[in-house]
Amino acid sequence: MLENKVFGMISLGCDKNRVDAERLLGILRARGFAVTDDISEANILIVNTCAFLNSARQEAIDAVLDCDSYRGGNLEKIVVSGCLPEKFIGELFPSLTEADVFLGCNDADKLLEAIELSYRNNARVDMVGKGGEWQGERVLTTPLHYAYLKIADGCNNHCTYCLIPKIRGRYRSYPMEKLIAEAENLGDLSELILVAQDTTRYGEDLYGENKFVELIRKLSALENVDKIRLLYCYPDVIGDALIEEIASNNKVIKYLDIPLQHSEDRVLKLMNRKGSRAEYLALIQKLRSRIPGIAIRSTFIAGFPTETEEECAALGDFLREAKLTNCGFFAYSREPDTPAYRLKGQIPAREKAKRVKALYAVQEEISRVFLREKVGTKVRVLCDGIDYERDMFVGRAYWSAPDIDGKVYFHAPFAEQGIVYEVQVTASDSYDLFGCTEDYEQ
Repeated sequence: MLENKVFGMISLGCDKNRVDAERLLGILRARGFAVTDDISEANILIVNTCAFLNSARQEAIDAVLDCDSYRGGNLEKIVVSGCLPEKFIGELFPSLTEADVFLGCNDADKLLEAIELSYRNNARVDMVGKGGEWQGERVLTTPLHYAYLKIADGCNNHCTYCLIPKIRGRYRSYPMEKLIAEAENLGDLSELILVAQDTTRYGEDLYGENKFVELIRKLSALENVDKIRLLYCYPDVIGDALIEEIASNNKVIKYLDIPLQHSEDRVLKLMNRKGSRAEYLALIQKLRSRIPGIAIRSTFIAGFPTETEEECAALGDFLREAKLTNCGFFAYSREPDTPAYRLKGQIPAREKAKRVKALYAVQEEISRVFLREKVGTKVRVLCDGIDYERDMFVGRAYWSAPDIDGKVYFHAPFAEQGIVYEVQVTASDSYDLFGCTEDYEQ
């Protein structure tokens, strides 16, 4: 029934969602289906969704509606998968009639069965929550020299602003032996990026004790993995063993993503975040003393309910003191079914946007100073490809993760994706560096 069908994929949201999308593509490849990146050519379109924020939910619905406009051509079926149907299938199934098949976050193994059922019965199919454990290989949607490895799903932290536990459920570590096998099957990688909602709690649920460091060591032993980058490391679980592993393991990039979300104790308590301003600053100082040159990235929420102008200004002061390498800032989003939704003292959208802009201005100056100090030096840069608009090669220094951090643009006679080059830095701006390799002649 699905013979000769051509599939297309649109994946929205975070890198963890990307891994889920790659698993769906792996199922299609295993069965020999053609996959196109031209939506107009697809008979079946899969929209893998995010539902973390209202804006993400609207983006997902808009994507489905856009896809539906292709019905007059080759398009026959639309599959909506991931977080949106996982959490909101009760509302979604009767209202989003443009979609033919719904799959939750863990229903990848039901993909083809659900589509076949839709064709056979000429009906819409809800398969949310009916899947089992996914088995198989992924199809990478990143450049081939780096890949994400999702080591766990769900979350036990229950931050008062966050829907993830309601969408993804409790924290569930994936078995270590399966993660090792998955990483081995990803091919030769310049960079393996470990992700989860909270990577640092890996193993506590499955093995009864924290196994994050052990997992890092076993992944480091793989011959096909050159470097490992750690994302989403919660501050209260960054202990001495992990710090020592980052410091001593040559395969682990000296970079740590630590989602702090705020600096002020009262707001952190309202958020149900573990830690305080003093503890965060102490951790940052400890990391820098034990791992010289470490790059630290974080994310922060501005405009949380009852946050005062003084507390937002204090967050700006925290940034100036901490001097983090990279930061992202987000306006608080009031999400139904979260404890913070019911808090009094909700802040107007315009004021939240103003505070986000102010915090970005603080971090922009910190970044500008940091990058200006690199001018005149040589920096090792992993080539990610070519920026055709700038007519330059583009890559990243160790202090930058893909997509979320700054880049290094450089001229060279030739550069190969996935190879590290020494780049002489000649200029900088607020986020990026510019330069050339030694053998480049202008």
